[in-house]
Amino acid sequence: MNHEAFLKRAVELAREGVKAGIGGPFGAVIVKDGIIIAEGQNNVTTSNDPTAHAEVTAIRNACKALGTYQLDDCMLYTSCEPCPMCLGAIYWARPKAVYFAAEHTDAAEAGFDDSFIYEEIDKPAEERTIPFYHVTLAEHLSPFQAWRDVDHKKEY
Repeated sequence: MNHEAFLKRAVELAREGVKAGIGGPFGAVIVKDGIIIAEGQNNVTTSNDPTAHAEVTAIRNACKALGTYQLDDCMLYTSCEPCPMCLGAIYWARPKAVYFAAEHTDAAEAGFDDSFIYEEIDKPAEERTIPFYHVTLAEHLSPFQAWRDVDHKKEY
């Protein structure tokens, strides 16, 4: 498989996105059996969607194209090392491997520093910059019980 060519396409998508003004400098492609099946560019600001990172967009496009919610037999190529949100999406999508060009430190130097998110994860919930408060309800476990009890579920 030509990893360098697919990474170059991801970088090209990132550059094109910047020039077109659709979002940040990030691009991603998803490949199955040596063929690009989906692409994604960062379009956070033009879609008003903070989750519209290149990797997430490519994952959404690939899942739609393949009619599945997992990318078991796919490779993801991205112009930059994924942020924490994209990393989570990647693990849920389950591609075979991820290849990236720039490192997260390169993104930080350009103004896209996600290190604060990693720091926030390690803090107790109530001490985070955006505080999180755990409120226990009598029925808080009922959705999980419903999941356990239903026979027609599709596990993932």
